[in-house]
Amino acid sequence: MHTAEELEAKLAVAEARLEALTAQARQNDEKLRCSQRRELQLLQAPDLDSLLQEMTDGLRDSFELQSVSVVLRDPGHDIRHLLLVSDTDRYPNLIFVDTLLGLAPQYIALRRPWLGPFAACDHGMIVAPPGDLASIAMIPLRCRDELIGSINLGSADVNRYTANHASDFLARLGAIASFCIENAVNRARLRRSGFTDVLTGWHNRRYLQARMKEELARACREGSRLVCMMLDVDHFKRVNDTFGHAAGDSVLRELAQRIDAEVRASDVAARFGGEEFVILLPATTSSDGRHLAERIRNAVAAAPFGLPEGGDVTVTVSIGIAEFAPGAGGTDLKSLGEALVARADVALYEAKAAGRDRVVVEAA
Repeated sequence: MHTAEELEAKLAVAEARLEALTAQARQNDEKLRCSQRRELQLLQAPDLDSLLQEMTDGLRDSFELQSVSVVLRDPGHDIRHLLLVSDTDRYPNLIFVDTLLGLAPQYIALRRPWLGPFAACDHGMIVAPPGDLASIAMIPLRCRDELIGSINLGSADVNRYTANHASDFLARLGAIASFCIENAVNRARLRRSGFTDVLTGWHNRRYLQARMKEELARACREGSRLVCMMLDVDHFKRVNDTFGHAAGDSVLRELAQRIDAEVRASDVAARFGGEEFVILLPATTSSDGRHLAERIRNAVAAAPFGLPEGGDVTVTVSIGIAEFAPGAGGTDLKSLGEALVARADVALYEAKAAGRDRVVVEAA
């Protein structure tokens, strides 16, 4: 028989163990609720931009981590192009790569979350920046059973992520995040189709209106200038009437290609309607805009345009330029954009009235 003292000692041990198990259950329950909240935030993200913010800043704040990064394999730059704002500097914790090979050894066979010590030599390329991390969890992102990247949770606590920790919550988070990425990318592709001019492959007027607000906001924020260039094909009706609409379409397609060869990657080019095109030049003065406009005008007039049925036609363009400077004209971005395009259109009209095949910058 056990003495009363022995029974009390065993009871105390059992109670301590029960208390520890209860505390662990509470901790696991809180982790589950936190994980569910994060999953809901991912599922409710309205677009690709918001989803990426939730997957990086949102997870970092929610899990109280020192670092959260997302690596995405994007060999054709498709995802980057789908982001309406192509300035990926606004995503410091998002790492786009052409291939996962050589980034971290775990990518060779990453089907379940990998938890363990952080090693700069192994993981330094998948966090931004590495900082003082001691442990890391790499959560695979898979699309149609193909590894497309990972969510990387970095902690300064060496015991936060170890091989002994259960990873079911993280595996579920990765599966939901993978689904959300695929869904958001498909929605963005559908949205982009509504921003594309079918004939030329350029962006259309709707896209221009969206980007105009963003570029004006950027100019106001950075104190830089924004140039709007409006271009119109001279006597285009004569081309359609003489050679037919198929020839006119061919001319517009080649015209877009010639212009595209002259503009910068940071410029925003769109078919405004008919034979009119608009190009936004961020961080550019009207003087620099004139130089680019002259290059475009010369590139268009340099050689005749071949026609589908044979033969060719010489084409020229007239170009009007207007400049936006921060602090002028109020703060309503929609009104500022409409006014900027209207001023470029007035300059274009002056170019037409002065004889066509020329560039006119609005009067200061």
